Amino acid sequence: MLEQSLLNIDYTINSGQVFLWEKNQDVWYGVNGQNVMAFDEKSSKISSFARNSQSFFRDDDDYNLIMKSISKDKIVKKAVKQFPGLRLLRQDPFQCYISFIASSNSNIQNIKRSLQQLCKKFGKKIVFDNKDFFLFPTAESLSNATVEEIQKCGLGYRAKAVKEASLAVITKQIDFDLLKKIDYQNAKDILLGAYGVGSKVADCILLFSLEKLEAFPMDRWVLKILEKYYSNKFQINGKSLTEKKYNEIHEKVVNHFGPYAGYSQQFLFKMEREINQK
Repeated sequence: MLEQSLLNIDYTINSGQVFLWEKNQDVWYGVNGQNVMAFDEKSSKISSFARNSQSFFRDDDDYNLIMKSISKDKIVKKAVKQFPGLRLLRQDPFQCYISFIASSNSNIQNIKRSLQQLCKKFGKKIVFDNKDFFLFPTAESLSNATVEEIQKCGLGYRAKAVKEASLAVITKQIDFDLLKKIDYQNAKDILLGAYGVGSKVADCILLFSLEKLEAFPMDRWVLKILEKYYSNKFQINGKSLTEKKYNEIHEKVVNHFGPYAGYSQQFLFKMEREINQK
């Protein structure tokens, strides 16, 4: 069981990391690959369909050490004080991979709706805590689906990327166990070889499911944050990023924020989204 002081479930779930979580009274329920999890806010008790939920909230991280490290930056320190208990999540890699491919040029509500439809159409139905849930589809089920079938889940042009990405897992072009073991840059280069994966999506997958805590996903929100608070450190110059420019800025960002840059990003992202009430 996690110490409640070290986990704020609302901050964590509502920070752009996951899409298939819903709150029912005092209990959060979430699909994580071939598992469904429940977090009771009153008791801080975690339960799950597959009974292997403990590492999802990264309770094995030295949270105090990480907070101390990232708080060397005064802006991050402010965000840490504002959102105590915000944590990174250790997600099922395949679900995370497909979710962020599906998230490209979309908004949270549309992403959630599409992924829910994907689960309902291609995932296994189970009963947990006296409620019906659909598990996330397997790579096999999505690779065997037609692009047209996937499109019907509201994924539009992303349907082809979802199918191709699933095939890459089946053929071992993308091997999540290997990606966890190798260093950040080599893992990212492999992910970028998958259809529909750009630098931002790759960094989300690396940070939220593949143990690369230095990954610092950059989208338009994060660029605004860097321009607003760090204009003297990072020269953004415009809203769009080429792959080359993304990599150059990312390297500088990691040098500044350190080995837990991904934690810094999450706190900054949460703070700025709250300021803009998104």
